[in-house]
Amino acid sequence: MEKVLVAYFSASGTTAQKAKEIAKAVGSDLYEIRPEVPYTSDDLDWMNKNSRSSVEMNDKAFRPALANKDAHIEDYDVILLGFPIWWYVAPTIINSFLESYDFTGKKIVLFATSGGSGFGKTVDGLKASVSSGAKIKEGYLVRSSSDVDKMKKLLESL
Repeated sequence: MEKVLVAYFSASGTTAQKAKEIAKAVGSDLYEIRPEVPYTSDDLDWMNKNSRSSVEMNDKAFRPALANKDAHIEDYDVILLGFPIWWYVAPTIINSFLESYDFTGKKIVLFATSGGSGFGKTVDGLKASVSSGAKIKEGYLVRSSSDVDKMKKLLESL
């Protein structure tokens, strides 16, 4: 049996809730990806071009600092990686997380929460942040318990 980690970033709590549901459903460990400087509601104002999240997402090379780097990725075979969709892609803190560990030989399955947009080019935007020896795959937008069940079935099919 492969050892699974649900790692997630959540700015507002929505993704955290879904990550916890998935971790419980698949019986995995849970790890929160936290920024060194937490996001405020003003930081997340996507209507303001000068808000922190807008500035970060407009600079694809920007990498927010992580609060910690103790996920022990080496202990896991599969990482279910969750985040909110920002501007049709993963927040740049996900790149920070992926670039902080060696994912060689790991399977990374993405899941996301979104108010309306899909994954867009999320997988393509994250591939450069992991070694060529890692497999990264789009999972599901998780909005309901049936989506949690889909993630569980996807994990079982790997």
